Amino acid sequence: MTAAHLGGHAALVENLYGRGLLDETWRPVWDAVPRAPFIPRLAWRQTPTACEPLTTEADRLALIHSDEPVVLQLDDGRPDGPGIATSSNSQPSMVARMLRLLAVEDGHRVLEIGTASGYVAALLSRRLGDPAVFSVEVDPGLAHHAAAVLRAMGYRPNLACSDGEWGWPDQAPFDRIIATCALREIPHALVQQLHPDGILVAPMARDFWSGAVVQLTADGTGTAAGRFQGGASYMPMRSHRAPTPLPVDTKTCRTTTAAVDPRELLTLGFALYAGTRLPRVAHGSRQSGR
Repeated sequence: MTAAHLGGHAALVENLYGRGLLDETWRPVWDAVPRAPFIPRLAWRQTPTACEPLTTEADRLALIHSDEPVVLQLDDGRPDGPGIATSSNSQPSMVARMLRLLAVEDGHRVLEIGTASGYVAALLSRRLGDPAVFSVEVDPGLAHHAAAVLRAMGYRPNLACSDGEWGWPDQAPFDRIIATCALREIPHALVQQLHPDGILVAPMARDFWSGAVVQLTADGTGTAAGRFQGGASYMPMRSHRAPTPLPVDTKTCRTTTAAVDPRELLTLGFALYAGTRLPRVAHGSRQSGR
């Protein structure tokens, strides 16, 4: 947790601005849209091994005002699940970086895939105006929460409860599309809903990848191209979740002792390269005692 939480929302924004993640246009937008109202009373902190409930208001505000994600939902909202995070309010620095890559300008119409808490939709509405912002959320409970908080905060973006994989074809084309959930591949429907020269920003997660952000520009012919823009860790879109891995065949697997620590190979660049060269191959890791 960063020290920014000690100064509340203002200190968090100052921290992002000081790190060069907010420019002079975005800073007043962030100043005007506090994060706290969008976080439900029931929320969790993600730890390396589990999701821990925020049991006091002090803990809740400390996490909200830090540069850390806040888990909003476990197990798709089922009460009897194993406690796996399925929706979150993303790390503020990651949100700022994604919005910078989106490169919005006055007059742009933007589609967000994954409304979740409604926070990013509020930032976009503050920047571009309600009529220019469209946001879709697959989970009815989250969609209801986001709509209620956005109304209470005075924002009226266009909202829909639907599978973001299909975008919002009735309102296309869009100048910009941003996904706030990880994609296994970029759905062609989203590319088709971009204006020529429109930009799509999305985190991706493949079997071998540790997570990466892509920034693609549409060419007007139904295709888009671009580059990876650094790492990211986002929860996958429901329809893009990886299948349950098969058990490892311990009778035929091979074990190799190497002089290089395997963790040194799992950089983003290596993961992207290996994932391309080794399709359908997944990687995993496990610490073992000596």
